[in-house]
Amino acid sequence: MKKKFSSIAGVTLIEILIGIIISVVMMAAMFTSYTVVNNSYSQVADRAKISTAGRDVIGMLLRDIRLAGFKYHNDNIPTSNEHAPIIITKSRNFAQACDKIEIVYGTIAGKPKGDPLKYEYERYKITYECKRSKIPDKSAPPLPGNKYPPIDAFAIYKSKVKWNTTDKKWDDGGTDNNTKTYGPSLVTDHISDLVFNAIDDKGLLIKPPPTPTNATKDKLYKIKTIDIALTVRSTKDFFRTSKAREIFAMTDTSRNIKKTDKFLRDTIVVTAHARNVGS
Repeated sequence: MKKKFSSIAGVTLIEILIGIIISVVMMAAMFTSYTVVNNSYSQVADRAKISTAGRDVIGMLLRDIRLAGFKYHNDNIPTSNEHAPIIITKSRNFAQACDKIEIVYGTIAGKPKGDPLKYEYERYKITYECKRSKIPDKSAPPLPGNKYPPIDAFAIYKSKVKWNTTDKKWDDGGTDNNTKTYGPSLVTDHISDLVFNAIDDKGLLIKPPPTPTNATKDKLYKIKTIDIALTVRSTKDFFRTSKAREIFAMTDTSRNIKKTDKFLRDTIVVTAHARNVGS
């Protein structure tokens, strides 16, 4: 005897369509959540990268500024205007250069032959300065010859030279057969600005920064601290929209950075103690 079925179990076309729609909505929600989390993580990582790069440079500056003016008690190298412990050169065109700092200090070269009690001394000068970045901006229209213009940023270079006691001049880094010296070497890129301010023993800004020949030369050995402001730029777009954003400069409003783009600019401000100057 054959059994008759009054109905056949199955899924209708409408139910399939409803299932597809629900799946699409769920996948869209998951993708949106993933995108938000991924973008947030990328922003946090980019901000941390910028901060790390800036703090690495600041750490180098702090160590070197603390050396400024140091020399041993028996150091017999004659001191001249070339040996000013700290010389700051302020930028006159903020679009083309940042501030520059030169740091001079002394050290021991080693014991000479024949007299174990007599030491030889050396004097070095470290320089930090900005130059326009050489990284090509591939988002800009190419120049003739299919070359791209450089990005709108600076690069920090550091050099170290030794005082030649015979010729009475600084030997160019890397040309005096001294492994301790070197010419301008890239420290970091994507810099928006680098500012140095000299502060005297009363906590007041020395303006202009003292040199052996300018109007504030009497304060050359009264520098107690150096205020440093380093502004680092992100290597790629950080914000979703391009709009005018302003970064305020340290003590000089004419040096504020106002750009219309999507980059993040982070400024680190620290005080370095020139503990050996005037001691």
